[in-house]
Amino acid sequence: MKIAVLRETAEAEARVAATPETAKKFIGLGAEVAVEAGAGAGAHISDQAFIDAGAMVGPRDAVIAGADLIIGVQAPLAADLPGAKSGAMLAAIVAPFADRARVQGYADAGLTAMALEFMPRITRAQSMDVLSSQSNLAGYKAVIDAAEAYGRAFPMMMTAAGTISAARAFIMGVGVAGLQAIATARRLGAIVSATDVRSATKEQIESLGAKAIFVENVKGIEGEGSGGYATEMSDEYKAAQAALVSSHIAKQDIVITTALIPGRPAPRLISDAQIASMRPGSVIVDLAVESGGNVEGSRPGEVVVVHGVTIVGHRNIAGRLAADASALFARNIFNLVNAFWDKEGKTVAFAADDEIVKGIKLTEGGAIVHERLIAA
Repeated sequence: MKIAVLRETAEAEARVAATPETAKKFIGLGAEVAVEAGAGAGAHISDQAFIDAGAMVGPRDAVIAGADLIIGVQAPLAADLPGAKSGAMLAAIVAPFADRARVQGYADAGLTAMALEFMPRITRAQSMDVLSSQSNLAGYKAVIDAAEAYGRAFPMMMTAAGTISAARAFIMGVGVAGLQAIATARRLGAIVSATDVRSATKEQIESLGAKAIFVENVKGIEGEGSGGYATEMSDEYKAAQAALVSSHIAKQDIVITTALIPGRPAPRLISDAQIASMRPGSVIVDLAVESGGNVEGSRPGEVVVVHGVTIVGHRNIAGRLAADASALFARNIFNLVNAFWDKEGKTVAFAADDEIVKGIKLTEGGAIVHERLIAA
């Protein structure tokens, strides 16, 4: 079996879907690994490092030729896979709801496309979950970006010249990214509070030493939403939450928003009026900016100042830690392949009725097969 590793072509994408470590592991299983020249440059991995691991390095057409499995971080268009054979598998982050034509292109080319971001949130798939591994890094990096933009110290400092008060940080949305943001802000010495529509997260917030800010007397989600994500809330809850946030956010120095709803625009959490209530010099980091944004006025790929408040809208925040993000992403893909590896045939055998396979497979046999896309 031949596994092809692509060099990313998306703007500002420095990650790579394999590392010398995972290339060596694939080869150890009995696979042949071919890496597009320059694929690891953004993550400080040389072509020679892949060669030393036993992989072949060459131009894209040679790498793709005869490949059974093509792996990438952000999925390319079918037209950008010259010579890919019919029936070849493509595993990457696809964003199918944002670009249905891309998915149809895979079907038309006879590719079996698999969206890694659709990995089911089940125990067996935790080690394969690229969203969790990348969100963890994004939550950390969001706090570091906020600290840089804030221009003041995070911890309380007592000096002979006087005392500097600790920064106040508010995390909105307590998934993987939010929990890491809480932990990181706490490590830096901030006074941290957090909120979520899922009542079950209150204990998680408090276990990290942060204050839980929750709507009272209006029912939220008692447990997890679909796939571990939050879902849309009632208008009554939204109104109560807006009032709670308005009173709390005016006292904060740092706000980090992380709320996403799969297949839908990110929910609006912070309005222009709420931004105006914050102290000049405060910072908001919108981790959902590429999905429509949680913050009114945030702009993808830009840092803007609104009412004296800096709003950070960096794209692909995990990719800003390319070396670590690539290492985790690559292990996620190896764990997926390894879980379905046929030792005798020395190939990957994705069982059609497996929960993981059904969760991530978008196209097969010239057709779109994922139920969420068929129903859309």
